[in-house]
Amino acid sequence: MPCWTASQTSFDFAVTGEIIMQGLILALVVGFIGGFLPALNAARQNITDALRSL
Repeated sequence: MPCWTASQTSFDFAVTGEIIMQGLILALVVGFIGGFLPALNAARQNITDALRSL
């Protein structure tokens, strides 16, 4: 029985259309969640107050 180390382990990695679609969907979901609350907060602010805070 051979002794395997982490450096000897290899993976068969192939980029498929399904993996690309999953990555795009994940990026869109994370971007939407990460941008929704700041955008909502900015939309509720008065324009002059927002510009003064810069």
